[in-house]
Amino acid sequence: MADRVTVIGWDGSPLTDAARGALGAATLVAGAAHHLALPEVPHTAERVRLGSVALAARRIAAHRGTAVVLADGDPGFFGVVRALRAPEFGLEVEVVPAVSSVAAAFARAGMPWDDAQVVVAHKRTLRRAVNVCRAHTKVAVLTAPGAGPAELGLLLEGVHRTFVICEELGTEREQVSVVTSDKAADHTWRDPNVVIVIGGRGGAEGGGWIAGGGPVAGPRGWTQPAELYGGGLGEGETDLLRAAQLARLGPRVGDLVWDIGCGSGAFATEAARAGAAVIAVDRDPRACARTESAARRFGVQPQVVHGSAPHVLENLPEPDVVRVGGGGAAVVSAVADRRPQRIVAHAATRDAAELVGRDLTEHGYRVECSLLQSLELDTRAWTEKERSVVFLLSGVLPERAP
Repeated sequence: MADRVTVIGWDGSPLTDAARGALGAATLVAGAAHHLALPEVPHTAERVRLGSVALAARRIAAHRGTAVVLADGDPGFFGVVRALRAPEFGLEVEVVPAVSSVAAAFARAGMPWDDAQVVVAHKRTLRRAVNVCRAHTKVAVLTAPGAGPAELGLLLEGVHRTFVICEELGTEREQVSVVTSDKAADHTWRDPNVVIVIGGRGGAEGGGWIAGGGPVAGPRGWTQPAELYGGGLGEGETDLLRAAQLARLGPRVGDLVWDIGCGSGAFATEAARAGAAVIAVDRDPRACARTESAARRFGVQPQVVHGSAPHVLENLPEPDVVRVGGGGAAVVSAVADRRPQRIVAHAATRDAAELVGRDLTEHGYRVECSLLQSLELDTRAWTEKERSVVFLLSGVLPERAP
């Protein structure tokens, strides 16, 4: 095992005395091509091109001497430190940090970033990174080849955002460009780059107390009373049913939720308050308008689509979880064809519930059905005020659980 392993962050500025000292004593140096070309790298040191971190870590673990790993930005922030400290390599590392590429990108843009979400986009996580950009007003995306500005822009189709694209930060080829998301695919962008994605409504005013913006501000509770949604809620939108649907689906940051038959926008708004991206669909333009109004009131930003399901669903991006608020078994079947992790629906009668449940089962979903009955009382006289009875169906796709 190497006698000493030092990880040095590099942001384009002159190396610190600590970094120079570690490099001067190194018998092995690992890094990208531009790191290995630095004049401070000893000519006698073994040089390892840092492609696969795992392969480099094995080389370092087998090396007898002093090793240095060079990495862009702060190597402890979505960087190589986590991989090098993995138990299978047994490496103990010292870290000389630098300004992270995210901090540098926001500095170039002249913007604060304590209220920004920070995500990593590569081929496996690109879709989830895009969902965060849909749901939040300020996001920094650390990109990778095949998951860069062009791909982000293409997957954000139908959602307007502004991209601040920072290419090759800290080098002589550094460039900062501002484009709209729909134009990002028209250019070829150099790696590495960081994309700051800005747009939508909401956001904290005057700063906050937790990095990333923290929980959405507003009243507590998964569900809110009808009067906060501009009047009475439609059939299938009771507080108890919405709370049960949210509990079954568990929307979270990085998810895309479909709300089909969004009605007043209550469920779409509450799913968005959980941090998920939401596409709300309804064939009634008045329902779409009410959903947009509710979203503005709560400072969230679902994408509202006017159209009739199931046909309007064909061109929507892939969902993680879906609430079917209208359309019955035909819409549930079309949704199940898209293979989301979870689906919830409701029915007014047992026969309708059995029809939906059989269809979900045939699509390979594990189905649960509950009869929910709520009785609202007027607490001034403790008399019955309103009664609701509904069947709640939930389907979980075992192959994609949890």
